[in-house]
Amino acid sequence: METITLREFHQARWNEPVIMEMSTEGERGILVPLAEKEIAAMVGDGVSVLGGIKRKSKLALPEVNQPLVNRHYIRLSQENQGADNSLGISQGTCTLKYSPKVQEHTVGRHPGLVGVHPLQAEESMQGILKIYYETEQIMKEIGGMDRVSFLPASGGHAIYANAQIISAFHKANGNTHKNEIITTLHSHPVDAAATSILGYRVITLLPDEKTGLPCLDEFKAALSDKTAGIFITNPEDTGIYNAQIDKFTQAAHDVGALCAYDQANANALLGIARAREAGFDLMHFNLHKSFSSPHGGGGPGCGALGCTAELAPYLPKPTVEFDGSKYYLDYDRQKSIGYVKAFLGNFPVVARAYMWCMSLGAEGLKQVAITSVLNNQYMTQEIIEKVPGVSLHFAPGIRRMEQTRLSFDKLFEQSGGLGVDAVNARLVDYGISELWQSHHPFTVPEPFTPEPCDSYNKNDMDYFVQVLKTVATECLENPSKIASAPHKASRHLPKHVMGEDFSVIATTWRQYTRRFR
Repeated sequence: METITLREFHQARWNEPVIMEMSTEGERGILVPLAEKEIAAMVGDGVSVLGGIKRKSKLALPEVNQPLVNRHYIRLSQENQGADNSLGISQGTCTLKYSPKVQEHTVGRHPGLVGVHPLQAEESMQGILKIYYETEQIMKEIGGMDRVSFLPASGGHAIYANAQIISAFHKANGNTHKNEIITTLHSHPVDAAATSILGYRVITLLPDEKTGLPCLDEFKAALSDKTAGIFITNPEDTGIYNAQIDKFTQAAHDVGALCAYDQANANALLGIARAREAGFDLMHFNLHKSFSSPHGGGGPGCGALGCTAELAPYLPKPTVEFDGSKYYLDYDRQKSIGYVKAFLGNFPVVARAYMWCMSLGAEGLKQVAITSVLNNQYMTQEIIEKVPGVSLHFAPGIRRMEQTRLSFDKLFEQSGGLGVDAVNARLVDYGISELWQSHHPFTVPEPFTPEPCDSYNKNDMDYFVQVLKTVATECLENPSKIASAPHKASRHLPKHVMGEDFSVIATTWRQYTRRFR
């Protein structure tokens, strides 16, 4: 590796208050003109018709001027790290890729997109429905499915909807005895969680230490007449691809089970392999990952749910149809699992995915997958060879696909207790957001999972490896510097608070004022 200069990075520190605390009574950012007399005479005051649904108190909104709002949110952005100002390589399983700004400009400003109201007539939103319809044709081709719905708002939402479809299908066919779902330990945990919510008994298969994958014989032993379906992520979260997946789906079909493919990690397979040829009946893509729409800080997203023709009647409603002359919404679906999202779901996410796919074309999408795998295999080898204290668990001789679950377990032992949390505290000093570790449970000690997808070049990966090497070396040679990190972040020594500690969490202003003021 050539000499790499580490960046002189330093986050802004604004000590910025919550915008509600910046409010000044009577201050306005915009003065809305009063309605013209003729309009007021025609519609009245617009309030008295509300009757009992009228608010009893004023809406709690900040009273601030425009320059203050502008300064406030720019300052907050300067205290953040994200895909536009740091390397998203660290956020494995997220496929944190670059979202072309022409997409953001179009989705955010085009009058034909931002001016649409969900209740307007179908005849007046033919362009929107055409985007849905054509994006469905693209996703059908990529996944090999017969229908695709864009109503689920996330991958987990799509998995839950797939579980609902499986349940509805078996009930319609009198298979009420089918009450078990099979998944694997390194599939996404939501595959087990979403299905268990519906009352299914979940059987989780453990990986073989040599292959890192579930054993086919153990899978067949877990199958029975009670098996309603299987939910599998492939490649699994370790980055290992199960080349025998068609044998798994065939064995499941032999006992009358349906097969659902969790393809949230699809970046390595676009244009290379399809869910249909692997034997799956259902699948989903994350448009907010593999198809370049931003994650949006936990939302909005879109889990593109695909299925075979046999299961299409059970799709959420409405579906977008085309009769040869116009596009329309089909609500009259007798077997549908019903509504899973208001109106048409998160349209901006679908629009971005449509633009991204159309700009790349079929060959471009295939290059996305090839580049993603090539990047990961190069960078994984660089990390293992050059970063001290790193090890690779599960099938060390098998190449990973688009991401790799690595471990700082050796570093933890050699440094006397400085592992991935210590590394994360120091990483931000070099302009890199913290390492994504692993879904629970942690089957790998001191885990971290980088993913250098198609948006990154060799210089990006080399810089990332050099930062990891520098920080890991500091853990061994200068632990006091690590112990006091981060030094250049917007907040010093932040507390790591788990999500279930509700004593220190407030998600709304009302909750905050009741709890802490």
